[in-house]
Amino acid sequence: MKIGLIGVGNIGVHFGTRLLGAGHELLVYDRSAEARERLVAKGAIVAASAAELASQVETVLLCLPMPGIVADVAAEVAEGSAVRIVVDLSTTGPSATREVDSLLRRRNIALLGAPVSGGTANAEKGTLAVMAAGPEAAFHAVEPLLRVIGKNIFYLGDDPTLGQTLKIINNTLYATSMIASCEALVYGVKAGLDARTMLDVINASSGRSFATLERIPQCVLDRSFPLRFTTALLHKDVKMCLDEAEKLGVPMQVNPAARQFLAFAISQGDGDKDNVYPIRHIEQWAGAQFGARPD
Repeated sequence: MKIGLIGVGNIGVHFGTRLLGAGHELLVYDRSAEARERLVAKGAIVAASAAELASQVETVLLCLPMPGIVADVAAEVAEGSAVRIVVDLSTTGPSATREVDSLLRRRNIALLGAPVSGGTANAEKGTLAVMAAGPEAAFHAVEPLLRVIGKNIFYLGDDPTLGQTLKIINNTLYATSMIASCEALVYGVKAGLDARTMLDVINASSGRSFATLERIPQCVLDRSFPLRFTTALLHKDVKMCLDEAEKLGVPMQVNPAARQFLAFAISQGDGDKDNVYPIRHIEQWAGAQFGARPD
């Protein structure tokens, strides 16, 4: 297929790489020349603008960081003469997705909200979870593309906001469990437990989570803190979830604590760092460190 991809950053570059590897003809657009060139070197063609890209392909994939950016780019894409389906792989949230859907419908363009989960490591391997929602015909048309970038593909119905709702629920659960895990693990090492042994026991027991199974072993145990997903973006997702729940009158008592801690971490300069990096604040308050560098 000849397809377009707008947004080729930390995750988008893996989408582009996998799509090219699967034999698709790929047009890309990104404001960053450095980001574009990574895919040009692998065979992608650069479009001069989002509108130009959408005038050359029927299917446009979006992988963008913030809801406002998605809305602005979608408006540009709507000016394209060829586009018929827009697949939003970003975490945009239901309210912004509803507005984008209304905009695109006026141009007879179908919107599929298809946020992904699993981080950059799974994006590179093509093993992401994809939460797709929107017109069923559009889903079936792009399902082969989704199976190039993801392993677990879920179709949630014809309302394009449903995938976005599930994504922010998922990310909020991750944030809360991750921060709670960091607190508990720092307590454990201060009490005298070995860091790796603690993780082994927890991951064989009922306290395990994605944070203890993958993120903390990969990023904190050796103190490497590689950038997978920033603190600022995780805070954005949790805030969206709390705001949307409030609109529906659903009480949230525990998850706001995660948002508050992430907001504090951002105020301390951690916004552009990986979202597990703020464990350092808990360690500083406790006077104990979880894990150590190999040397």
